[in-house]
Amino acid sequence: MTQAGLWIGAGSSMGLAVGAGLAEWRRARRRSLDRVGWVPWTGIQVAALFAAAILAILALKT
Repeated sequence: MTQAGLWIGAGSSMGLAVGAGLAEWRRARRRSLDRVGWVPWTGIQVAALFAAAILAILALKT
């Protein structure tokens, strides 16, 4: 994998983490408390941040 591909992956993972954070923020501020979601946005955010960090470290090393 080239360095550019690693940076693209890191940026995509960071975008996913930001999107998951926004989705969790929206779910926390929902009007109808009975409408709970089934997507674990916090877990997705943590996994995406971890992936972004690993990909960025690998991109810096190459």
